[in-house]
Amino acid sequence: MRELSFVGNRALDDLTLESAIATTKSSWWARSPLVRWLGLGEKRYFSEVEFRRDVVRLILLYRQSGFMNAVVDTLVRRTPRDVYVTFRIHEGDPVRVARLDVKGVAGIFNIDKLKHDLPLQVGDPFNRFLMQASADTIVARLRNNGFPYAEVLRNFDSEAGVLRAEVELDAQPGPHTRIGEVEIRGLRDVDTGTVRRVTSVRPGQPFKQDALYQTQRDLYGMGIFSSVNVVLIDSVAPQETTPRDSTARVLVQLLEGPRHQLRFGGGYGSVECFRVQSGWTAHDFLGGARTLDLSARVSKLGGTPKGSTGFDQFCNPFAGKWTFDTLNYSLGMTLRQPAFLSRSHTGTLGFLLERHSEFNIYTREAVGGNAEMTLNTRGRLPVTLGYSYSFGRTKASAGVYCSLFRVCVAQSQEFLRKKRGFGAATITIVRDRVNNVLDPTEGSVSTINLLHASRLIGSDSTYEFNRGEVEVAKYYPIGRRTVFAWRVRGGTILPRNIKIGAQKVGYVPPDQRFYGGGPNSVRGYGRNELGPRVYVLVSPDTTSPAAVDTAASRRAGETVFRNVQTRPTGGNTAIIANAELRLPSPILSSRMRLGIFVDAGQVWERGEEIITIRGLRVTPGAGVRFTTPLGPVRIDAAYNGYATERGPLLYQTSDTASTITQIRQSYPPVRANKSFWQKVVVQFAVGQAF
Repeated sequence: MRELSFVGNRALDDLTLESAIATTKSSWWARSPLVRWLGLGEKRYFSEVEFRRDVVRLILLYRQSGFMNAVVDTLVRRTPRDVYVTFRIHEGDPVRVARLDVKGVAGIFNIDKLKHDLPLQVGDPFNRFLMQASADTIVARLRNNGFPYAEVLRNFDSEAGVLRAEVELDAQPGPHTRIGEVEIRGLRDVDTGTVRRVTSVRPGQPFKQDALYQTQRDLYGMGIFSSVNVVLIDSVAPQETTPRDSTARVLVQLLEGPRHQLRFGGGYGSVECFRVQSGWTAHDFLGGARTLDLSARVSKLGGTPKGSTGFDQFCNPFAGKWTFDTLNYSLGMTLRQPAFLSRSHTGTLGFLLERHSEFNIYTREAVGGNAEMTLNTRGRLPVTLGYSYSFGRTKASAGVYCSLFRVCVAQSQEFLRKKRGFGAATITIVRDRVNNVLDPTEGSVSTINLLHASRLIGSDSTYEFNRGEVEVAKYYPIGRRTVFAWRVRGGTILPRNIKIGAQKVGYVPPDQRFYGGGPNSVRGYGRNELGPRVYVLVSPDTTSPAAVDTAASRRAGETVFRNVQTRPTGGNTAIIANAELRLPSPILSSRMRLGIFVDAGQVWERGEEIITIRGLRVTPGAGVRFTTPLGPVRIDAAYNGYATERGPLLYQTSDTASTITQIRQSYPPVRANKSFWQKVVVQFAVGQAF
């Protein structure tokens, strides 16, 4: 089968028609004249019998969809080795719904509103599948309102001659029911009280089908059970002789799984290079459905990347030196308690020893712990209240301290690098309504993060600030395979001025500041390269700043320009906006997708004003996404037509020199005009940008 096509279909798309028939075309590798000579791809063969049956299948599909007069013709072109098939379809006019009645729910629902929410509407083609979906919608709503034995009878009168249909959905609610006995079976080591504390099904409550589903999800989420089934024991409604509510018995059937789990993993990342991790989990730890998790992780095994864009963002373990003090690591312990204080709340207690770094910006070393409580975990808007305390330090480049905070003296910089306590209270609100975590195609995600650090809650006087961040992302399906998505993210930091030496500085540790640029931000800039920056000139041979400045002015001495280092300083205000159209590729459409996007944003160092918007950067681009078991792998190319960001030029005799001098207030590292290809920034990443 070299080709399969449909002509004349408008109501049903090609993908729907292909899924309804047995005749299928060979894979692209076996069909394309360019590559099929290689013998690759899956070859599918033409069956005369199934082909004739496919004509009947298509006619039945159209009649079930409301097109009673549809006609299907075929065109088959044969060669000695190939077959090309075309289905020619004349749909005709559909039979339309002239009347839709819903009976049996008066006094339970608002009938007009219920009819408005049904998949089948008056004026639509009389689609039998949508009629069944409408009946299922009514059944689901009845069962979530205390009628577990509800059924809906479907009646219709269709006249193909006048293209008219009348539909009647007759609901049989049955008795209004409350939960009676809840029986739990299958427990071996876990106590019954633990299960009852987690379940959402309680005796005396009105019956809700969603409560059974929620109980099943919560019990699976404990990690203790390999099988969970929550059903009604009585399959037939009881015959009540009194008007009071009847009761229904619920069965919770469980099968316990392994109590302990050991895991190992490894991988490679563009920023973290080679990484390994391990963990051990104990379920139902000391009873009460608690989960104890121990984890360890080591990354940057093999050094760090040379740059933040193109192939430089991949680290090379065989080039350069790497030692133990360049590694990132973390050792953690987390104790999680479901049904904490209430069955809808979750409590978490954790301890962490870590060392992590952000490319070209900072290194954080700390040991500490945190306590969190998530309120209304099962609701539409869970809220997490947390407190964390850590003792450690954040080390940044001397150029960052000198340029951003005007702290250029070695003693003052060492003061900022000292170990100190950092206590923070946080509030996180998340509204997650996406249909897929790795590759969402519909729904939205909204997140609000608020952080407060001050001496009142145990933080050192150096770490006192308020930080807020809001992010909203939404996804719109267009057809079956195309998605339009947008995201807006913004944040601001309000620091408290501290005295360092003879000056007051609004200090915020580098690991708490905002940064922009990279594969998940504004893709026209390298990782963290959007926004303020500082240039550090490291020149061990030229000891005079004046001589260095003279050499730079004359563009003399290649060693001077070779040793200029870029250091992002971040900001206390950030706004990032992204819009992206994700559509199937014309080739290898099942494995490859295309993306067209526009990113905009900026990171600022705000002064006295609360809000500022200036110097926004807009970078359009396109890319491809390859489907893998780990999620989509992305290659994006964005166009950045802006001149290189300016920043102060500082001078050091070495990377570890204690003396640093500012040579220029504004320094352009590249003065010549860029070529088109120099303005294209290539990004690699796993997963969608947002």
